[in-house]
Parts: sequence; structure tokens; C-alpha cells
Amino acid sequence: MMSDATSATLAAVSATTAPGPPPAPGMNWVPGGSFLMGSEDFYPEERPVHRARVDGFWMDEAPVTAGEFRRFARETGYVTVAERPLDPELYPDADPELLVPGSLVFRKTAGPVDLGDVRNWWEYVPGAYWKRPGGSETSINGRDRHPVVQVAFEDAEAYATWAGKELPTEAEWERAARGGIEGAPFAWGDEHFPAGQAAANTWQGEFPWQNLKLDGYEGTSPVRSFAPNGFGLYDMCGNVWEWTADWFTSAHSAPDAAPCCAPRDRRATVSGLESGEEIPRKVLKGGSHLCAPNYCLRYRPAARQGETIDTSTGHIGFRCIVRAAAGD
Repeated sequence: MMSDATSATLAAVSATTAPGPPPAPGMNWVPGGSFLMGSEDFYPEERPVHRARVDGFWMDEAPVTAGEFRRFARETGYVTVAERPLDPELYPDADPELLVPGSLVFRKTAGPVDLGDVRNWWEYVPGAYWKRPGGSETSINGRDRHPVVQVAFEDAEAYATWAGKELPTEAEWERAARGGIEGAPFAWGDEHFPAGQAAANTWQGEFPWQNLKLDGYEGTSPVRSFAPNGFGLYDMCGNVWEWTADWFTSAHSAPDAAPCCAPRDRRATVSGLESGEEIPRKVLKGGSHLCAPNYCLRYRPAARQGETIDTSTGHIGFRCIVRAAAGD
């Protein structure tokens, strides 16, 4: 009979060893196991630190790109949330001129502003959607390797289903982002700028008006522009926030957190309301190119953000996973 110790050892080996070849090109194996999830050092919604466990799974090496999403849209005829008409009955206080398909676009300010009001830098732009992420005068031409943005949760889920994949849970995402490093604040370790070099696409300078571009980018960057983490995954932190499958709750048992990075939904934006609490929220992970030390220092594995499922912006994307089949 196999001893408990031997069983535990074999289980550990199984968890760290890929069960076979990747189910699709560009996917890496994330070994299963337990890890310390969350952080006590930054924002309340990340607390408390607790031990979580996940089974091994395959994950996209990088966020889904604009080029990949274009193929999905062409083959399926899919129409994203940002492209669909808005129902006037859902927006009784809205300016009728704004009741047209569109999405949220970041506008850098001319100088310092009140960081407590995200409307200082977000604008609802008619005609903004994944193919024209900044509005009708913009395009993704030449940006096929950039992450797709302006995708709501439903859009990400639709792509994942088409690809034969799924969206990760929050725990799976955080396990993957840590890359095997336990307890470090960043996906790459303890140092914000290791060896004086940027390790991710984030905001350097005073948000939302002064971007020093020390990482070489303003806006999104092509995927794989920075070194991968210990599991060979790129852009797990910075560049774009990523949707997960989990509904947002205020904890890890902390007081409910106000959104740091965008209005809570299109209804709030179009009608000028402060929030739309009736719209359910999913967990976003990873931070984005708009995260700065003076505001939203969330380009860390433990960071989390609740975002309403109807929201699409120029800094939210996603990536997919495939879970190992039972018995693998």
C-alpha cells in the first residue's frame, strides 16, 4: 500500500508536470498547488491573506490580441456590447445624444485633477468599440499584436467559448500571475523597477496628466514586450486589466471597495449618476497601463477590482485557460 507521504509526493509531481502537449498553440502549463492569495500591504479589498489551492491548467501566454479577436468576429459575426444600441428605458436621465453605441475612452488631463472622480479622465465616446478603441477616428490597423480592449465580460466569455476555452477564476489567475514566487508584491519579485528597468507596461509619473513613459509606451503595448514570469506568461501585470469568471465580493472579507479605474457601468456614465450598484460585477485582475504609484498601484498579482459586466474600456482585456481533464 502506498504511504501518505508517497501519495502526497506523487500528487505534487503530477501538479507540477504538464499532462501532455498544450491544447492550443501559445498556451503554457500552470502547475496546481496551494499558495498565499491576497496581500495585507496595499488595498483593503486584497485582505486577508489566505491559502488557496487550484488544480493545474493551461493558460494563454499573453492576453488575447486585437488580431485574434478580429478573426473571432469575422468567423462568427459577433457584435460586442459596445456596438449594440442602448435601450432608452434603461437610461431615463441620459442625454438622448449619448444613447448611441460607444464605450469609455481615457483622456489624459492637462494637469492635476481630483483623483476621487474618475470622470475627470474617462469619457463616454460614441462609436468606440474594439475595432476603433479610441472612437471613430481611431483604428486597430497595425496593432494586431496589442491586447484587444473595449470588451465587456460577455464579449470575453463569448470569445473563450468559441476558442474552446474558459475564463480563469480569480484564484487561478492569481496563481498564474505569481509564477511560482511566494509572497512577493510583484509578479517579477520584490523590486518595483528591477535593475532600474521597467518590468511591465504601467504609468510612470503623476496620473492622469504626466506620463514619463519610462517603459517606452503610452497606451497599450504589443503583447510579449516584457519578460515572462516563472510560468512563461507575459503581461500578467500591467498593459490591460483582465476579466475573470468570479463575481466580485468585497473581500477577501474587507469593506466594499470603490472602483479605482473606471465608472461602474455605462448607465452611470451616460446618465451622470455616481454608480449603478444594480449591475453585477466580475473580478478584474492585473492592473493596466493606466496604473501609477500615486493612483491605483494595482499591477500586482494580489490586486483586484470589481467591474460591472456591461463595462468596456480602453484598458480592459482578457486571456483564457483550459483546465486539465479529470484523470490527466
